[in-house]
Amino acid sequence: MIGQIPHSFINELLTKTNIINLINSKIPLKKKGKNYNAFCPFHNEKTPSFFVNKKKQIYHCFGCGVHGNAIDFLINYNKLNFVEAIEELSSLHGINLKYIKGEKINKTILHKRTELYYIMKKINYFYQNSLKNTSSKKLKIYLKIRGLTKEIIDYFSIGYAPFGWNNLLNFLILHIKNYKCFNETGMFILNDNGKIYDRFRERIIFPIRDYNGRIIAFGGRTLDNSSPKYLNSAETNIFHKRHHLFGLYEAIQKKYKLEKILIVEGYMDVITLTKYNINYAVSSLGTSTTYEQIKLLFRFTNTIIYCYDGDQAGKIAAWRALKNSLTFLNEERKLNFIFLPSGEDPDSLIQKEGKKSFEKRILTSKTFSNFLFDTLISKTNLITQDDKINFANITLNLIKKIPNKTMRFYITQKLGFYIGIPDITQVIAITNKKNNIKINYKTPKFKLTTMRILITLLLQNPIFSKLVPSFKKKIYTEIPGFLLFKQLVDFCNSLPEITTGQLLEKYRNNKLLKLLEKLAFWNDICTEETAKKLFIDTLNHLFKNILNKRFEYLMAKERTQKLTFDERKEVYSLILLQTKINKKTFNIKT
Repeated sequence: MIGQIPHSFINELLTKTNIINLINSKIPLKKKGKNYNAFCPFHNEKTPSFFVNKKKQIYHCFGCGVHGNAIDFLINYNKLNFVEAIEELSSLHGINLKYIKGEKINKTILHKRTELYYIMKKINYFYQNSLKNTSSKKLKIYLKIRGLTKEIIDYFSIGYAPFGWNNLLNFLILHIKNYKCFNETGMFILNDNGKIYDRFRERIIFPIRDYNGRIIAFGGRTLDNSSPKYLNSAETNIFHKRHHLFGLYEAIQKKYKLEKILIVEGYMDVITLTKYNINYAVSSLGTSTTYEQIKLLFRFTNTIIYCYDGDQAGKIAAWRALKNSLTFLNEERKLNFIFLPSGEDPDSLIQKEGKKSFEKRILTSKTFSNFLFDTLISKTNLITQDDKINFANITLNLIKKIPNKTMRFYITQKLGFYIGIPDITQVIAITNKKNNIKINYKTPKFKLTTMRILITLLLQNPIFSKLVPSFKKKIYTEIPGFLLFKQLVDFCNSLPEITTGQLLEKYRNNKLLKLLEKLAFWNDICTEETAKKLFIDTLNHLFKNILNKRFEYLMAKERTQKLTFDERKEVYSLILLQTKINKKTFNIKT
């Protein structure tokens, strides 16, 4: 990780996040009493056992036991790591992600990345300036032929790498003091003689941004069709090709959650489609669409449309994309496929037939299941029984990767049609047997202790921290679990209106987290009034026991040795408190 994310920033995100709205945007929730419930998205079930609590800002499934706060939901549902989940919430709220200084190595890495972002921004300025000031007729003719207007050039920050071996290098030498960083940009090549020269020469330059808008790399296209026609800058600490998509940042500027995203192959495909107001196209940077790219796209849409050439290479790329997408599919998420006429790409085709005709292709694109079966059927005759068995086995091996039960049922139903089984219950049984996870989750049982009850009630109702008096004497720390209880009380008091979700977040990487999570969902009392009374009674019981133990200790000491003046004063105060307790006039709130 490039640095530590401060707890204050995470708490700010959780405060701004309504877990009901977040989860409801992924799966439909229904109000049920003080909670919201739904069918669990993490296991198959017939009766909804997935509950979300608005007040506590946490979710819990009583079927499989999965639980957590808004961050945990994004991690589990969108298959993100912790930092990606924080980035997702930050983007949803329009907040820039913050880091604090960590260990020396993290500080060094963070500094290098920050410096690289700055240098890439400078490089982009150089290329843009070169495009504006060039006198190259060849370039001007190319821009006119490709329809690259000033508006579209500015929108994508397109630039130009002029002819010459050291134009960019000389520019950076004048503007960047740290020469050692140059090679880490991926923009230069070291030849056999040890000399450095520019990677791009006499090419149109397309800056590649991450979805936060930071320039992380560049792509270049020749002005003619010389090879290689397209070239990317080398991978660096901030650019890993399989994790990024050209045009994604521009697409989500229009609308963060897109109705659909169209994946195409080239930079010019994205640019031309955008010029025709198809503002949801992205490019996979010349690679087959990767697992990481698909995971990223499903953060911004529920529908991905793959657009490939209709030749054999295009179909192979589409099949690879389909297999990489299987583990992400559910009832909300869709995959569609478009195969273009021979010799056409999105750039050339939309210019020939116009926006309406191209959008019609999108609307009539091939569904995931149709492409799946068309491809598999093309590889077998389905004549003999062995052919059908082989076909079923191949299909079932793909079906089992789909986590959603409804989708598996639908595709298995189609499989039954192709292999001639009218009653497909046997096929479904095979599928479910391979895919359904046996749920053995049981509500945890704990031995009831005073401290465990107090910690549980405090986790479920952080506002109760205001009922706890200050414990100054060292004798309290001798009680098992008391130090944790005091730590929780102090943290609750430091954050007004803190939720259970925020309280658990503080212990994310702590060995106590699993215990605290179990307690947070353990025997949740229906009303706050009932919980409050139990908390006060339990706290009074704890206090009474502490006073009795302290009094017994002092009396035993008096019999063996004399008490100090302060200890005698303490004995007197303990007698007064015990009198109040016996008369039931003592309350912990006093």
